[in-house]
Amino acid sequence: MNNDFRQTAHMSGRAAEMAMIDQGLRSYMLKVYNYMAIALGVTGVMAFAFFKLSFVDTGSGLAYTQLGASLFNSPLKWVIMFAPFGLVMFLGFRIQSMQAATAQMVFWVYSALMGVSLASIFAIYTAQSITQVFFITAASFAGLSLYGYTTKKSLSGMGSFLMMGLIGIVIASIVNIFLASSALGFAISVIGVLVFAGLTAYDTQQIKEMYFEGDSSEAAGKKAIMGALRLYLDFINMFLMLLHLFGNRE
Repeated sequence: MNNDFRQTAHMSGRAAEMAMIDQGLRSYMLKVYNYMAIALGVTGVMAFAFFKLSFVDTGSGLAYTQLGASLFNSPLKWVIMFAPFGLVMFLGFRIQSMQAATAQMVFWVYSALMGVSLASIFAIYTAQSITQVFFITAASFAGLSLYGYTTKKSLSGMGSFLMMGLIGIVIASIVNIFLASSALGFAISVIGVLVFAGLTAYDTQQIKEMYFEGDSSEAAGKKAIMGALRLYLDFINMFLMLLHLFGNRE
């Protein structure tokens, strides 16, 4: 009788412990997705605002304002283009020495800078196609992230392959800035969609596995920010690749 009681008590305690872990994991993942969603909102608002400030409709087409000429038609455009990359590298290397609140602020600044760098897409593509591709990306991202979260299959084997593909895309994209090859641009976009689709599922599983119930609120906050950054980058890059493939140009 005593053995049965102890076994039942042990099973009840184990069930309660698992329930607490599940609740903690759900809260952690919800924080990751909330951070990501806020960052996407900041990027979208900044992109549209700087488009309005940088371009004017002359009736026969769009023309730069004084601000637009300074940002996108001068050497400053290289700063606008590469500043977000520099900031995300800074965040990645210094996250351990930062306070969670500081890392969160850097993440918001990064998402705002990304918005400024993306302002010109409103001058290149129609608003309708941008909206359509955004919702296509959102639906694809949701399905892929859900798969990464729920699958019991380990996706770790995809990691090295996806990282090699990502490095190749970055190098090819930098080269194509100077070559301006439409064929290379198309190939980069097709491969990019596949790579970032895979990374969405892979990163979601990795972020889930990073969760540890015993983390302090500070450590958990930093993990949530870095997780949000990874998913934000997957979403933004998949969106841009799909926009290049399916967006209607002005």
